[in-house]
Amino acid sequence: MNKKKYILTELLNHLPYSIFGVCLGIVLTGILTFIAVLADIKGMFAVACRDLFHVFHATHLLLSSVATTAMFWKHDDRNPIKAVTIGGLGSVSICGLSDIVFPYLGGIFLHNPMEMHICIIEEPGLVLPFVSVGVIAGLTVTRTFEKSTEYSHSAHVFISSVASILYLLSYGMTGWVHQLGGVFIVTILAVMIPCCLSDIAFPLACTHRHCQHTNNRLMS
Repeated sequence: MNKKKYILTELLNHLPYSIFGVCLGIVLTGILTFIAVLADIKGMFAVACRDLFHVFHATHLLLSSVATTAMFWKHDDRNPIKAVTIGGLGSVSICGLSDIVFPYLGGIFLHNPMEMHICIIEEPGLVLPFVSVGVIAGLTVTRTFEKSTEYSHSAHVFISSVASILYLLSYGMTGWVHQLGGVFIVTILAVMIPCCLSDIAFPLACTHRHCQHTNNRLMS
């Protein structure tokens, strides 16, 4: 099977995990909003969301670096330096798109005065430790956990969806439930495009040209 068809097959097989992760992320954020309203802490809600965003963004970077490195290492384990580079660059750049750039542009499209906050520039100490640990884990996890890429992708998508919504709430959007349809579309785009690029298309596109896979090895 050629590389393009294999990447498409991987994307289709990961689609249910992605949809589930986005829906679960929206539900969780809705519950947090409901609790905040009941507790009457609206004045502190944006501050709390901002702190939570950094927690979820850091966790997202960790899971993304695990998934990206593991996907590459599963198909091309001949060059650890290349695997580390791809895992690190893939997670930092594409997580930034998913958690920050897409929500920022989506918030503006939904007519909210958004603020840009790029963590890798403003808070590198938050980003680099999680990425480093994730890359190391990605180099080892596929040898001990057969379904590692699917499970790490599922967790990655869930965390990413929550991080994207929290960015919207933290840096400009108010009353997000009343814009739920738009938030859903923005989150789907923010999660599906960058996360699937990071976890699947990017690492597989970088594997060696002679990497071949038969149907019975797909998703193994």
